[in-house]
Amino acid sequence: MAKQKTLSNEEIASFFRQTSMLFTAGIGPRDAMQILLNDSKNVSGRELITQIRDICRKGEPFSVALKETGVFPDYVINMISLGEESGKTDTCMNALAEFYEKEAAIAESLRGALTYPVVMLIMMLIVIIVLVAKVMPIFQQVFVELGTDMTGIAGSLLKIGQTLNNSSIVFLIIFGVLVVIYVVANHTKQGKKISHNFLVHFPLTKGFYESVACERFASSLAIAISSGMDTYSGLDMAKNMVEHPKMSEKIDVCKEKIREGSNFSEALSASEIFSNLYSQMVSVGFTSGNPDTVLLQIADAYEKQSSKKIQSILSILEPTLVIVLSLIVGMILLSVILPLMGIMSSIG
Repeated sequence: MAKQKTLSNEEIASFFRQTSMLFTAGIGPRDAMQILLNDSKNVSGRELITQIRDICRKGEPFSVALKETGVFPDYVINMISLGEESGKTDTCMNALAEFYEKEAAIAESLRGALTYPVVMLIMMLIVIIVLVAKVMPIFQQVFVELGTDMTGIAGSLLKIGQTLNNSSIVFLIIFGVLVVIYVVANHTKQGKKISHNFLVHFPLTKGFYESVACERFASSLAIAISSGMDTYSGLDMAKNMVEHPKMSEKIDVCKEKIREGSNFSEALSASEIFSNLYSQMVSVGFTSGNPDTVLLQIADAYEKQSSKKIQSILSILEPTLVIVLSLIVGMILLSVILPLMGIMSSIG
């Protein structure tokens, strides 16, 4: 590809969803890539598929072809490599597709949840700026005609409005800086890391990110186990995926318990990664030989819990922002109207 940019969650999910179906049908990597190439109409997508196909034609394994493109995460390449070694490449691909579909759904939920508060905050700022910079001077003219000036809160707001009018270029620059900060926070690796760390510790969003971390842990561990990886190595792989400091500490505790001789379910319970109920479910899963299936069920439960937490956050934010905006606008208007009514009554 012309630009070595890591694929998005949606793109990775789509790629592996299609590829897993072809591999399940018994089609090899080279032929599978050729079929995808024939059906692809996206220019960058065709370049990527062509690159993978050409590398596979040289006799390289599929995981090596993915690695040489430079657009797939290391986690994905390691999982495909394990799938090739264990003969479960198609199963691994299907699990990866499901994992990244969930990741895309979480990201979409976050975007949807943040859109309303951001729009409301922007509207609040616009309304307040218009009131202070444009409406307050009109009321000041009324006060002057009545032989007085604005005082108190109204007078302070009028001065702020005059400052806004006189320093509009400065505020435009500040607005531009804020836009740049927003872009950096959402479109660069370091910016995303900083904003993510803030949201992880912010009281209102802390619970949501803890649920997401548990869902990622369960999903990534399920993929690791289904690919033939042992649970201890799977914990290391899962730790790289959760992106949550508290969960990473719990995973380290779990690994330590295993080193001390505890079985996996006991280590999970002792490290408090899952509740006792979910830890027992994992224990039953290992006993029945289906730990990956149980872990995926737990991941689904945490995904639903995350959705509920988003709705809970929105149910708090939406009325709070409306109330705050109403109070601010009401205070601004009352700071003008009440003195004006006093003056009018004294004249009358």
